[in-house]
Formats: sequence, C-alpha cells, structure tokens
Amino acid sequence: MIIDAHQHFWKLERGDYPWPNETVADIFRDFEPADLAPLLAAAGVDRTVLVQATDTVAETEFLLQIAKDVAWVAGVVGWVDLGAPDAVKVIDRLHQQPALKGLRPMLQNIEDTDWISREAVAPALSHMADLGLCFDALIQPRHLDAIAQVARLHPALPIVIDHIAKPKMGGGQTPDAEWLQGMRRLADLPNVHCKLSGLITEIGPTWTMTDLAPFAAHVLQVFGPDKTLFGSDWPVVTLAGTYTGWRETVDTLLTTFTAADRAKIMGGNAQAFYGL
Repeated sequence: MIIDAHQHFWKLERGDYPWPNETVADIFRDFEPADLAPLLAAAGVDRTVLVQATDTVAETEFLLQIAKDVAWVAGVVGWVDLGAPDAVKVIDRLHQQPALKGLRPMLQNIEDTDWISREAVAPALSHMADLGLCFDALIQPRHLDAIAQVARLHPALPIVIDHIAKPKMGGGQTPDAEWLQGMRRLADLPNVHCKLSGLITEIGPTWTMTDLAPFAAHVLQVFGPDKTLFGSDWPVVTLAGTYTGWRETVDTLLTTFTAADRAKIMGGNAQAFYGL
C-alpha cells in the first residue's frame, strides 16, 4: 500500500486562511477530494494523511469531517494552540474523532524560535504522547535544536519533520553544515522521523535532480528506510511540478533501496507512525 503522508484540502469561503493568497495565484482556489482522487489513481497512491493548512480548530473539524466522508483519507493532522490554558481539553474533544492522528503547530510562522520549548506548551505535548497522537514539525533550520530538545524531553512523543525542515535549496546550492548536523542529531533520536516532501516547492519550477539529490541523500542516509515517509504536499507541490511527477521523482531517489525498504518509505512507515 502506498500512502501519501502529507496533503492538504482547503475551501476558501470558510474564511480562516491567511494563506494561500494572491502571492500563490495558481493554488488560490478551493482544493477538495474530487480534485485529488484522479491524481492518486494515476500515481498509484492508495491512501493519504490530510494535514492542516491554517491555525484554527475550526479547520481541523472541517478536515475531520472530510475524513469521515472520504474512505481514502486515512488520518488527519490537525491544529490546536498548544500553549493555551485549555489546550488539553481541546485535544481531548478533537481526539474523540478516531481520524485525528496528530497535531501540527505552525512553528515556521511563530517569531520565537523556542516557542515550542516554553513551559506552557509542555502539558499539551505530554498529553499528546499519552493519547498516542503524533507531532508534525513544520519548521525551518532555525528550529532544529529546539525540536531536538522537545524530542528528548518527550521521548514517547512521535515527531516527524515536515519538508526536511525547509533548508535553502536550488541554484546549485549544497547543504550547509547547520542543516546537515542538525538533521543528523534529530535522526539519532529514536522518536524523530522525517517526511520526504516539499523539496521541489522550496526550489521552484526550475528545480533539477541535481538540486534535490544532496538534500534527499542526506535525509535518506541519516533517517534511513525505517524513519523516512513519502509525502506530496499537494496541492502546494503544483507550484513547482505535478503530483505524478513528484511521485516519479521520489521513485528515482529510491532506486538504490531494496523493494522492502521502498515499501516502508512509500507507505509502511506512515502506517506505523500515525497508527493508520
């Protein structure tokens, strides 16, 4: 089974999306299950993990309803203000829906790099671990040390790095030492995984395999076939390519792996990580 561990839906008339906006005109419209279904079929993808796109509980409830209605949506990663006094109560309420598999604070949009390490956030992270919920880390390289600290303080909390932490890529740029070392330190922690997603979007439509190769190779080396998850980041991926094109690119990146290891990366790891 092939599982896309990272995709989005949004309906703009809901009114709580500061992004997408006019700066990304090609995806500044509604994206719903009927739009993705034929792409999954063409790419041979069986199921997906639906990930939040804005920082409201209302959107998470919207996504959970989609999961009820769409059989191939295997789980939802939602949003809760983890630092709010009522965070645990809100998590408990959302967790009544079995499709909720994880939560994702939008750390890349928070100015304080160490926000996730605040004492006010710790009870919610501990409660997530107690419930078996996963933590999606939408981060940039500046957050690598903070996420490592969280992973050590909450060893029972499964954490996955989205979009390989969004290092600077493209234009012949090679991985810098901060990212290389930070990702290696995270990979050494048993509860931290990484999604092979978002790479071409960080570069843009002029991306080449030469741009991708050293970054993907490092992720695949340090996280290995047991802790790397395939994700599309659809529809954001369409800013730089196509759904099937990204699936084929990942196949190329995995050519040196055994069939068993490719099966883990392309679905088995997502199934185990999120408890699908």
